[in-house]
Amino acid sequence: MSCSVVFRPSLLARAVTLALMPFTLLAEQTAAAPESAAKAEALMPNIEVIRVNGQQLSHAYDETGTVVLINQAQIEQIQPLSIEDVLRRVPGINIKGEEETSIVANFGLRGLSASESKSLVLEDGVPVAPGLFIGNDRYFSPRIQRMQGIEILKGSASLRYGPSTIGGVVNFKTKTPDDGVQLSGRLGSFNLQEVNLEAGGRNTSGDAFAGVVVTHAKSDGFMDKGYEMTDIMVKAGTAIGANQKVGVKLSFHENDANISYRGLLLNDYLAGERYNPAPDDWYLTDRVAFDVNHQWQLSDTTSLKTVVYWSDVTRDYWRYGVNTAASNAAGRWVYTDALTGNNRSFERYGIESRLSVSQSLFGLDATSEFGVRLMREQSDDQQIATTRAADRTGINQRHINDSADSVAGYVQSRLQVTEQFAVTPGLRVESYQQQRIILSNEGDSATTSNAEWLPGVGVTYELSDAAQLYGGVYLAFSPASNGVALDGLVDQQLDGERATNYELGLRGTAGAVNYEIAAFHMDFSNQVVTGNSDPNLSQSNAGKTSHSGMELAVAYPLVAGFSIDSNLTWIPTSEFQTGVNKGNRLPYAPKLLANLALNYQAEQLSAALSMHHRGEQFGTPNNVEAIPTGAAGGIWGGLLPAYTVFDITAQYKVSEPFTLFASVKNLADKQYIASLRQGIYVGPERTFEAGFRYRF
Repeated sequence: MSCSVVFRPSLLARAVTLALMPFTLLAEQTAAAPESAAKAEALMPNIEVIRVNGQQLSHAYDETGTVVLINQAQIEQIQPLSIEDVLRRVPGINIKGEEETSIVANFGLRGLSASESKSLVLEDGVPVAPGLFIGNDRYFSPRIQRMQGIEILKGSASLRYGPSTIGGVVNFKTKTPDDGVQLSGRLGSFNLQEVNLEAGGRNTSGDAFAGVVVTHAKSDGFMDKGYEMTDIMVKAGTAIGANQKVGVKLSFHENDANISYRGLLLNDYLAGERYNPAPDDWYLTDRVAFDVNHQWQLSDTTSLKTVVYWSDVTRDYWRYGVNTAASNAAGRWVYTDALTGNNRSFERYGIESRLSVSQSLFGLDATSEFGVRLMREQSDDQQIATTRAADRTGINQRHINDSADSVAGYVQSRLQVTEQFAVTPGLRVESYQQQRIILSNEGDSATTSNAEWLPGVGVTYELSDAAQLYGGVYLAFSPASNGVALDGLVDQQLDGERATNYELGLRGTAGAVNYEIAAFHMDFSNQVVTGNSDPNLSQSNAGKTSHSGMELAVAYPLVAGFSIDSNLTWIPTSEFQTGVNKGNRLPYAPKLLANLALNYQAEQLSAALSMHHRGEQFGTPNNVEAIPTGAAGGIWGGLLPAYTVFDITAQYKVSEPFTLFASVKNLADKQYIASLRQGIYVGPERTFEAGFRYRF
């Protein structure tokens, strides 16, 4: 059938209109000096991901797994363009880079492939991946410009969340604007231009606030992979009486990027050529979302937190076909006039409630949490076949609707056995039903359903006032997406992919040294593979991988304002245990990752020289070492060499409201392969950036 591209009413206009509504509160704001952002944040309830026990020292957490907390000051020191700039500095995380702003984010934890999605990504405790059950693709990557912190949680404590927590949980905490206005901006290499506005205010009684964070950025991009991005977030919160509060967050994101899944051919990469290998391909995304949080302090020992959320993501991806023979002859991709639009939209809405109770259980002091989540996801997948001259208008040759309804519940109790020793058992249950309807095939459809029971237990032990031992074992899972679970419109009778995870760690201080060390092992089984002994089925739960390693993080103050931050990840085992790739290493799972930073802090000046090392890694499960030399089709394999890059960043506080900052990234101009897909993705060359922040 014939189909033309339909442009929906401007999401930006809708978002801006809604964004202005909470600012009725600002009319009542006081003209007093700015207050701490923590006061506004206290009025913004949210589902906590990492819980810090205020009665213990800073190294001690209720969480029975590895914890990494990154605050706003650390983010500002890094001066990131994307979330990947920050995450690659975290122990256990490997980045599969594609372009410098991570429009599509790809990362793996603890030896899980960075090309797959086996870890849960949240923003303020709410899922942000467009499809957790229908297709866990990271078509939307949260923008670092609106973040005030990042929490990374691994181990048995991640049982409170799901699905896809095999590697762990990454939660991005958005800013809650303070009273007043802050304007910031920066310029940089490749004609980077970015401006950010933060504004907020409180009413005269101090029990309500509203604020907005706006970012607009554009760049010609490394290798001419340009983009233009707008991101708007509005927050408002208010107390309701003495024991309740409610908060609302509305966000809008739009990004037009001149990127593709194609990279350079090998000979051009080796010759130092750096150009956009797909100059007419475009990746267009927009997202509108809102969250409503409510907190009710029922008593001194009982509280109820609830969040209702909705999001709508649209990703239109326009790619030109290639002439393989001409590409091989030319030594670079040569394109035809055939144009394909792989255009997908995702909608999600859900509600989650958590009841926390402090009580006596089995004669022990206990803190229990009961949670329930209801969620629906649905997507619309269209493939438009057209030509260069037809201006993105053509035939809809594939039209699929996917949906998933899920219910999850969990219970967890932290039992204080002694003053030093606590045990936290828990159980999570995930039940879900998936459906696929192929509208381009007369509406043929299929459904499947599954339920997963996920027990776990963790412990913490206070060895001293300065050291905490922790550990745990838990079962995690990742669901098969609709396209796999209903392959060929046949219920493949698949269970979730399951991993039994073990962890033992120690964190604390020794004099002036802060440290954390953890050992982990994951038995990842039940993985979906192609093939089944039943001739009526094409998929089965027959795959298995094993992952073992250690993480170490150490921070140490030197003299005269200098300090060192460092971490090391060593994963000797990340291999296939079954199938044709048995004994091979997982792709995008290097044995070694390391970060080292030399920091300097004076009254007005702060600076850092940082190093990031990534060990060698394979591009595909067959562990082929040679990178293709021609215009090979499919996903490319090969051995990606190890590399080390250095960054230098600095900030200077000119006055209380005015700060200047600058950076040189990839200081030594290291040439390296970031990843492979249909060609070579080249790591960004040396770049320069400079900017300012001014608070009114």
